[in-house]
Order: sequence, then C-alpha cells, then structure tokens
Amino acid sequence: MLNDIKEVLFTEEQLKETVGRLAEQVNRDYAGKNVLLVSVLKGAVVFMADFMRALDLKCEIDFMVVSSYGSGTKTSGNVKIIKDLDVPIEGRDVLIVEDILDSGVTLSNLIRMLEERRPKSIEVCTLFDKPERRAAHVYAKYIGLKVPDEFVVGYGLDFDEKYRNLPFVGVLKPEVYTK
Repeated sequence: MLNDIKEVLFTEEQLKETVGRLAEQVNRDYAGKNVLLVSVLKGAVVFMADFMRALDLKCEIDFMVVSSYGSGTKTSGNVKIIKDLDVPIEGRDVLIVEDILDSGVTLSNLIRMLEERRPKSIEVCTLFDKPERRAAHVYAKYIGLKVPDEFVVGYGLDFDEKYRNLPFVGVLKPEVYTK
C-alpha cells in the first residue's frame, strides 16, 4: 500500500492538530446546545470518530448513505438516499461532518434535502477542502485543510475502497488509479 503513495500531504500529527482546532471552534459555537453530528458514510467515518471524541459538548451522532449517480465517474447531482437518518431533525442544530469538500454537487443537494426537514440550523464541517474542483456553491463554516487538486487517500479517503486505513493523507500515484 505504501508503495502506491507518491507523497504524504498531512501526517498523523497534523491531522490530530487539525481535528483539535476544528473541535475547539465547534465547542465555542455550540456551547450549551445539543448538536446532531451527521456523517455521510463511508469516507468521513475516521474523521467523525476523532472529531466527536475531541468535542466537549452534548452531541448526538447519526449517519447517512447517499448515492449520486450518473454516467461515468462524474456525479449527476441526483442524490438518492440509501440509508436515511434515524432521528428527526426538525428544530435541531445539525452539523454535517464531511471528509472532503470536492465538487460540492452531492453535498449541496443533500443540504437542500435536509433543509426541507426544517432543522433549526445546518452547518458543514469538512476536514479537507478542494476548492479547485468546486462545481456547486457550498458554504463550509468549518474547514480543516486545503488540499491540492490531486487524488488523495488515507484517513478515511479511499480509492476503490482501499487506503482508508492509512493514518496519514497522501497523494496516490497516478498509475494506480489510471490502470
């Protein structure tokens, strides 16, 4: 697996520091509130686990599985919910915990769908932001690190369901994903 990595972008220590910084911001902004953390599986599961343990406030967690289908490898923006939330969100403060904000197409549609359920608030916390790829306007209140327009894996991010378990984030060698 390590032979497939061109370079390490963020070390395990850098990720830990970033998660801590994001948790401090959320602790301040949601002090005294009971926030519902919503993660879209599978990519954000590693970040979600570390992030929620770093929080010092009352929170609940829930997960969704969504599919954005279309032709080829590009999202169509049509979001289909495969696994919905287990709890109602009406009147709740919702924080979507994302691994990476890339094109934003799926996330913007998901936010629109969740807004129809009348939560008190919806914000986005993303560990990684790849603004060069943005195709839809999505505002993330909490952003960890910017990543270059490269194929990154590790710390939950995958290629073909592999590399999620790497404790760092690295750039995948192009020959691995262009085969």
